[in-house]
Amino acid sequence: MFNYLKTAVLMAGIVALFMAIGAVVGGRQGMIIAFAIATAMNFFSYWFSDTMVLKMYNAREVDETAAPQFYNMVRDLAGRAGLPMPRVYLIDEEAPNAFATGRNPEHAAVAATTGILRILSANEMRGVMSHELAHVLHRDILISTISATMAGAISMLANFAVMFGGRDSEGRPANPFAGILVMLLAPLAASLIQMAISRSREFEADRGGAELSGDPKALASALDKIHRYAQGIPLLPAEQHPETAQMMIMNPLSGGGLRGLFSTHPATEDRVSRLMEMARTGSYPA
Repeated sequence: MFNYLKTAVLMAGIVALFMAIGAVVGGRQGMIIAFAIATAMNFFSYWFSDTMVLKMYNAREVDETAAPQFYNMVRDLAGRAGLPMPRVYLIDEEAPNAFATGRNPEHAAVAATTGILRILSANEMRGVMSHELAHVLHRDILISTISATMAGAISMLANFAVMFGGRDSEGRPANPFAGILVMLLAPLAASLIQMAISRSREFEADRGGAELSGDPKALASALDKIHRYAQGIPLLPAEQHPETAQMMIMNPLSGGGLRGLFSTHPATEDRVSRLMEMARTGSYPA
């Protein structure tokens, strides 16, 4: 519940930031134009995201004949979650990772690398796929698309300020100092909020995945194992395609400290700690 509330507050924050920056930089007309352009771009991405990302990773669709154990695991978990059966894909990639995509539960797909299937036990893999199906259940692709739309619109408004100068709500030139400040800080603030939303959804997917699989320890073990294993691989999928990093169960580009503010995923240690606490107490910590 806390993560749902946090997501709602962050979403409200990024909308409020967009409106405030629109008033300073582009006036009412500039704000509408930027929002319309960003919405169109992200609507296309949202509608075709599954096709684009699966082609990007050369994923191949499998069925119960081609990958019986993996396919049947997904089918069982989808049934437990009350979800339609998603399309199932494998990616011939040594790096251990997995993701879910699709605009809604009726058009969902889940994918896993051959590397993750090789290093995880059956119970750990159930935890990972439960996490991915929790993203589908919570419609996190829609949430991430909305936040990306707002962040993109804010960046466009900042670009408008560079090209045309800021305007107030009456169309008059805005304060130059305010325009420069907004131009520099607005995209940064939007990115911080967008990343915070993504991290909140990851925590919620961990919780939902642990409940669905019934084994928080297995998911915690999987996350720890993926994290440790990934340190020894020089070039991971998220490094080749950073635009898809937030979709993965773990983003190898993330870091601690200030770098963690720009990470799409929480620190692995925090995720593991919360899951182990859930295993001990039966409830996921806020």
